[in-house]
Amino acid sequence: MGDTEKGGAQYDDAPAVAIVADSDAGLERGRRAAEAIGARTVYSGPLGEALDELKKRAAIDAVLLDVERDSGDTLDRLTAYLNEAAAAGRYRSVISAPIELIDAIEAQCSHRDITLVSAPQSVELAAELGIALSKAIPRFHDRSVERDEARLLRLSEEAGRIARALAELSRSDVRIAKRSSKLDAPSTDYRGEPPDGTALDADTIRSMIRLRRLRDRFFDGTLFADPAWDMLLDLMAARIEGRQVSVSSLCIAAAVPPTTALRWIKAMTEQALFVRNADPRDGRRVFIALDDDAAHAMETWFAAARASEDFLAV
Repeated sequence: MGDTEKGGAQYDDAPAVAIVADSDAGLERGRRAAEAIGARTVYSGPLGEALDELKKRAAIDAVLLDVERDSGDTLDRLTAYLNEAAAAGRYRSVISAPIELIDAIEAQCSHRDITLVSAPQSVELAAELGIALSKAIPRFHDRSVERDEARLLRLSEEAGRIARALAELSRSDVRIAKRSSKLDAPSTDYRGEPPDGTALDADTIRSMIRLRRLRDRFFDGTLFADPAWDMLLDLMAARIEGRQVSVSSLCIAAAVPPTTALRWIKAMTEQALFVRNADPRDGRRVFIALDDDAAHAMETWFAAARASEDFLAV
């Protein structure tokens, strides 16, 4: 593809995007997202042909995959290839899929440079693609575009700073909880029982989750949009019950938009609060569980909350 001029910008060095979809509507969504951030579309085609096409092309900065239905092995092979490309540092990918396909895609895509979104708004899809392309953005020539992309880069950096701060806070909380628990009950084994000897049961945790949901009847739900604590509670209850939790089930339990839930699952997995476990009986499903240290910290927190008589203030 030759150089193209659009809106005063020269696109010879603009980031190159490959758009893949299983519907005409998906291809159009991808093209609009790429256009919105000033990227060039170097390939746009159906899912069935994409694997061969991507293997032919070296100059790709990101892939945007939009899927609406399960195409089985074709989808699995493509998403596995995108994960391989991310692991090799060739390019990042943004994958948009309905909630019912999340588990199958997550089973193939574990690399941090794969971003999974579900039912995103147009601006959200463009933003995710822009972040995926952030390393290539400084190559734009047009100054007005540079200013726009500089704002996107600053937004990405600020999001990263907040994520790092949250991660450090989480690590600090785990370290503090572990030190505190060792004073009363030195043990590294998970026993499903707080250090005060009172058994921690799943029904208690479920009651807490119901109380948190009750807030939405009296306040705007966006006030409580952070799903991290709800996810920790749900996974703690599942751990006690001996129940496995799939990625899609955890998204539903989080009671936030699926894309928000997926971002938090990814971030908390990267910070070793969650662990991914492949389903041995289904290669298209991944389970999410609490890391042992995170579970121990939750156990200790419940004991401290009971001791302070502020147990329901969560």
